[in-house]
This record gives sequence, structure tokens and C-alpha cells, in this order.
Amino acid sequence: MNLAEIAPKSRCRIVQAASDHPDLQSRLYALGLYPGAEVDVLRYAPAGDPMQVRSGGTLLSIRKQEALLVAVEAL
Repeated sequence: MNLAEIAPKSRCRIVQAASDHPDLQSRLYALGLYPGAEVDVLRYAPAGDPMQVRSGGTLLSIRKQEALLVAVEAL
């Protein structure tokens, strides 16, 4: 399952983040989206892209194409 598949107002844990894209992986890790981190999916924009998530105390907007590269498990 990937982050883009998680429904709004749901929680998940990151398993892997953009392992085949080192530059994107580094940016996601810096934003708090790293393996083991718990993420709350808050909402999607009206057109479905981007999505807003909370990791720790940080609110992030992430594009759907990037969220597709983040493997998660539902909590």
C-alpha cells in the first residue's frame, strides 16, 4: 500500500520512502517522512492533488506522484 491510497482522516506508518529516487528520498526524510514515522492523512485538495499530511508536529503538502513512492502500512 502507498501513501496516496490512504483515506483522509486515517493514520499510517511509513515502511519505505522513494528508495529508487535518492534525491527525493533525502527530501522526504528531511521533512519527517522516513521509515517508522507515523503519519496522519488530513485531506486531499479538491482536485485530489496535493494531499495534506501531518508527521509529528509538522504539516506537509505532498504531491500524489511523490505519495505513490512512499510505502506505508495502515494503523
